[in-house]
Amino acid sequence: MTAPPVATVAALYRHPVKGFTPEPLDRVALTAGQAFPGDRLRAIEIGPSGFDPAAPAHISKMRFTVLARLPQIARIRTQWDEATDTLSLTAPGALDLTVQLGDPVQEQALETWLTDVLGEEEATAPLRLLDGAGHRFMDDPAGAVSVLNLASVRDLESRLGRPVDPLRFRANVWVEGWPAWIENDVARRTLTLGGTRLTGVKPIVRCAATHVDPATGVRDLDLVAALHDLYGHRWCGLYCSVDTGGALAVGDPAEFN
Repeated sequence: MTAPPVATVAALYRHPVKGFTPEPLDRVALTAGQAFPGDRLRAIEIGPSGFDPAAPAHISKMRFTVLARLPQIARIRTQWDEATDTLSLTAPGALDLTVQLGDPVQEQALETWLTDVLGEEEATAPLRLLDGAGHRFMDDPAGAVSVLNLASVRDLESRLGRPVDPLRFRANVWVEGWPAWIENDVARRTLTLGGTRLTGVKPIVRCAATHVDPATGVRDLDLVAALHDLYGHRWCGLYCSVDTGGALAVGDPAEFN
């Protein structure tokens, strides 16, 4: 008898600044009760957002520079150097910029640069870089780790009759080898990813950010309406909490328990 295929972790991504470039990783170390390493550490408010660093709380993503509000930020490329805590930015028609995060003068230079790139029609209020100082700027407070089932994306592609880039979903962990849409039925079940154990919290409700082509910054596909029309829901992906920390790498097994 042939053994069933083993599901594996196909990719890992962090998003150091909310709404901006996903950064691929080969491996991470998850910690129990904590969010995905390096993910949504900072955000840029279109202010004032009401965020209080002394009492950080969840705030609607629409108060920040995110794809759901400003699709053209997909054309801006960012790269965070964790060792030096510097952020490099590039954009068509703009000079490249590298800033030392935590330096007020350099962060102001970033805010000015981004305001110039977006233009006054999009930067409709002052932009300010926010450091969560431990707080994570998640779309949902339950979103410690987001998991994407690539079989579900392919099923959606087949029904739409066109490619759907998994990067549209801005997930931390991509899994290859699960049945399509199994993630919709496993809330409160545990799963093992590499040397870690997580609990599925709830499916991820999708928004207009998924309408944006991550390569061009153009809204070219209404995935929210497509999910509703094709499946009767707006879900794609699974929010999880970390129960047991450990090492997680691309190629590790991914199993529901």
